[in-house]
Amino acid sequence: MLDGKVVVVTGAGRGIGRDIALMMAAKGGRVIVNDLGGAADGAGADATPAQEVVNEIRAAGGEAVANFGNVAKPEDARGMYEQAMDEFGAIDVVVNNAGILRDVIFHKMTESDWDSVIAVHLKGSFNMAQAVAQQFKMQASGCFLNFTSTSGLIGNFGQANYSAAKMGIVGLSKSLALDMARFNVRSNCIAPFAWSRLIGTIPAKTDAEKARVERIKEMTPAKIAPLCVALAAPDCDVTGQIFCIRNNEIFLMSQPRPIRSVHRSEGWTPETVREHALPAMKASFYDLDRSADVFSWDPI
Repeated sequence: MLDGKVVVVTGAGRGIGRDIALMMAAKGGRVIVNDLGGAADGAGADATPAQEVVNEIRAAGGEAVANFGNVAKPEDARGMYEQAMDEFGAIDVVVNNAGILRDVIFHKMTESDWDSVIAVHLKGSFNMAQAVAQQFKMQASGCFLNFTSTSGLIGNFGQANYSAAKMGIVGLSKSLALDMARFNVRSNCIAPFAWSRLIGTIPAKTDAEKARVERIKEMTPAKIAPLCVALAAPDCDVTGQIFCIRNNEIFLMSQPRPIRSVHRSEGWTPETVREHALPAMKASFYDLDRSADVFSWDPI
């Protein structure tokens, strides 16, 4: 399906990224397997995870090379582009999957907690896109797969940094789709449900939260890869969309659109907003839902 296309997968040493890299290679892709090898909170570095995935791909007859760069650093992102061109002479797909978590209730969140998560998820996705944008434009082709989360799309406790980064990625992905459509470059978002070491850091104190974690454990990272490969295929024309995957379910997620309007010909005052506008729209207000409230049924 990918027929020699060159794919960069960030955060590919473990979990979701690993399975994406393996399937991209199995379907004919030549893969740059990037992973800094840090802990779930971003601390440290280890070349082993990325190299092990490369070894696994090569043992199966595929083509892959390892990269140990940090997506939060523009020079490392540029290095991935240069490595792809040096090793394979091309770059066709960028999968922005790398991420960390530093979960904490907002009033206890530090600036470091905020900056580190934004740097890896949002700035990292920007860095990777910026590194390859000119090449994609020149060759009039390319594909971005950007990983978002229902923590941003819907909401979750203790993840203001992560949620903000993931919603920022939605805006980045849509902008890439709009700005680069004229060059035949596509960009889509994917929100995965899958058990990983990052999900394993989410606190589960109540019986309901513990039960939800047990359900998530049943959803393996390998379930995410097929959609990624399908969207990366050169004959796919889908762009500007947000998908969610939960076990054997694939969802197309909504994007913000007006759902209710009110007007007054004479304009508004604070008093008439309170008396008219807000009560008129109240029935359409959203509750303070979390992901588990919206996806309330067991995975299929």
